Amino acid sequence: MNHMKVAVLGFGVVGSGTVEVLDKNSDKISNNAGQDIQVKRILDIREFPNSIYKDLFAKDFEEIINDNEISLVVETIGGIGIAYEYTRRCLESGKSVVTSNKELVATHGYELLKLAEEKGVSYLFEASVGGGIPIIRPMTQCVAANQITEIYGILNGTTNYILTEMGKNGVDFSLALEDAQKKGYAEADPTADIDGHDACRKICILSSLAFGRQVNWESVPTEGISTVTINDLRFADDLGCKIKLLVRARIVGDKISVYVAPHLVSHENLLSGIDGVMNGVVIRGNMVGDLLFYGAGAGKMPTASAIVADIIDVAKHENSPKQHKWEKGDTGNMTDSTQLESAWYIRTDADRRTIANEFGEVIFAQELGSQTAFKTVNMSGRKVRDILGRGIPALSLFRVLGDY
Repeated sequence: MNHMKVAVLGFGVVGSGTVEVLDKNSDKISNNAGQDIQVKRILDIREFPNSIYKDLFAKDFEEIINDNEISLVVETIGGIGIAYEYTRRCLESGKSVVTSNKELVATHGYELLKLAEEKGVSYLFEASVGGGIPIIRPMTQCVAANQITEIYGILNGTTNYILTEMGKNGVDFSLALEDAQKKGYAEADPTADIDGHDACRKICILSSLAFGRQVNWESVPTEGISTVTINDLRFADDLGCKIKLLVRARIVGDKISVYVAPHLVSHENLLSGIDGVMNGVVIRGNMVGDLLFYGAGAGKMPTASAIVADIIDVAKHENSPKQHKWEKGDTGNMTDSTQLESAWYIRTDADRRTIANEFGEVIFAQELGSQTAFKTVNMSGRKVRDILGRGIPALSLFRVLGDY
């Protein structure tokens, strides 16, 4: 049986998990890949004297880039600094790269995919979206006969956990965040999660694959969950809904709309039952309809499992490299999400008569003290803000998930 030699860049949570999966499931992996997969080098500047893999460590990237036996590199460093440089150099030298680095793929995906194509190697990133949930591979293979018209769902376990705890235990945002940090579900600096940037990068990757053009995450309207209150969750429940941070991408005419924001989700919708750190994504194809992908969106072993699945793909297609592809994008192919119509949830301290006079037909939730909340009929975000500008103070303003 042939042997494929692999290097792993970074021995943190995901990198160490990848090495462990390759080691513990080596027989199964070799059978699926059609050749043995062997880790030859692990790059990390730290010392690991007690690791069973201590003889594999290297501190100098040049050892890896100049080793012709290494044909595949796993990048788990993260960020877009040194990870970008190492990835580019590996591809240029004819080594395939597998990564979980959502920030790098979302920022430099077009360039790196084009480079991989030019060099006849693979650049794969199943683990960059949804952790252990297989979604990129099914989307690009199993649903390949469909025109994908919409993608939406929950793509950040940290925010989903926080919202779940707020709703179940009646704790405010800051306490739920603190609990998530203690349990390791949130970073010491949780900004990327709670402000929606992590979810934004993931939906940009899926959108780029689905619609064929790079979606720049910096141009995507993104809201987080720090403004969601316990009262919002109580009002939402009275309206038959939960609040979830959703990613949404949809074809609108000859353009696409992509954004990230909290939404009210009906109790009847399957996404409303996805709680804790779990993720769930719906892909809508014009022939197959709606497909729901559900599972652990992060974590050491689920993410490592997705990385190893990509490694197997590279090994199986060594003579005809598997390649994703999308074209260079620009803001000209994006549409203003404020023009899209939906029902809206609004929390306010305005009186019901004023609300009815301005919005017409609405569904009110039960009042809590001086505050009330309601759902509107379908209207654009621009129209909602015009009405609010006439004197109704919006303490919270979220879309309601449904057809535009």
